[in-house]
Amino acid sequence: MENLIYLDNAATAWPKPESVYKFMVEFYQRCGVNPGRSGFDLAIEAGNIVEDLRARLTKFFGGDPETPERLCFAYNATDALNLIIWGLLCPGDHVVTTNLEHNSVIRPINHLVRDHAVEVTYVPFDSNGFVNPDDIKAAFKKNTKLVVVNHGSNVLGTVQPLKEIGRVCREADILLAADTSQTAGVVPINMKEMSVDVIAFTGHKALMGCTGIGGLCVRKDVDIRQTRAGGTGVDSINPYHLERYPYRMEYGTPNMVGIAALWAGQDWIEHAGLDNIHGQEMRLARKLVNGFKEIEGVRIYCCDNLENHLSTVAMNIEGMDAANVGTWLDVDYNVATRTGLHCAPLVHKQIGTAELKGAVRFSVGPFNTDQHIDHAVNAVAEIASWVQEQQAKV
Repeated sequence: MENLIYLDNAATAWPKPESVYKFMVEFYQRCGVNPGRSGFDLAIEAGNIVEDLRARLTKFFGGDPETPERLCFAYNATDALNLIIWGLLCPGDHVVTTNLEHNSVIRPINHLVRDHAVEVTYVPFDSNGFVNPDDIKAAFKKNTKLVVVNHGSNVLGTVQPLKEIGRVCREADILLAADTSQTAGVVPINMKEMSVDVIAFTGHKALMGCTGIGGLCVRKDVDIRQTRAGGTGVDSINPYHLERYPYRMEYGTPNMVGIAALWAGQDWIEHAGLDNIHGQEMRLARKLVNGFKEIEGVRIYCCDNLENHLSTVAMNIEGMDAANVGTWLDVDYNVATRTGLHCAPLVHKQIGTAELKGAVRFSVGPFNTDQHIDHAVNAVAEIASWVQEQQAKV
């Protein structure tokens, strides 16, 4: 829609940079063949971009530059997290995670708890939306094998102290997996400095790629058990799936359009700069929050201090369901937001919005403007005013 004000970037970043669209199409038209399966020139060129992107993303995430093959592609972050969780936990193991998690973590873990005798501890966050590393440490047991942490909340926008959490995990010799779905492409991530053993990422959010591409980056000496098998195009006579990376975590033909999009997205991010991207988004987020604070009847969650925060803001209008607010914003004001529980039910349960059917989430992206924010704030103000008028008549 030509005049749509898109504030749902936490779901997927949109629009993408024009350079990403252009490169995706041109690359796929020129050499959209199966990479590495044959020796002709186009297959080699396709394979080269795959391997080049592995190296670029390994550097981007602060992985070991000597082992770029440990950057493995998957369908999305959910796919990568399933590979990690199912591949690292065994019956009798204990896993620590948080109330900030997305269902891409909650559901695999709960299946393992119900069906495979795994134990879990969910650590709550504080009133500002942050998990205390000491609370993570206090949850450790003798059989704790893994900690899984959502680096940036897709509901509250809070960025967790991953380096401090990594320190307590490393001291206890417990593996740490980080879900970087919301942070990759916005804030710096360095696996080595943060003592993170494996990260999961998705391509279609701030990495500026397209849907259907994501992956994981695995620290050297950490081996994830294979839970799938299939074609690799390498050593086809072998009756078993290859154990060496990246084949250990990759199955079948890769998403070459997605890889091309991620490759071009890396170019855009390098040119724009993470600090500039995040700084601009947070400037607009602060404007959004300050505007909401002036509106009677609007409640904002965990946004009193926007330090260590993403440009994601969850709010409600007292006296109206979140879904109805979202519909009104869409239909009458052409503002796209996300309503409901955001695939993160434990967050909403803890902040008390589960009973309210969730919240309205505004998430700013790199292509939003001051005018977009002004329009959104004015729209919420008019809706809140109408609600108050109706309540006064009762």
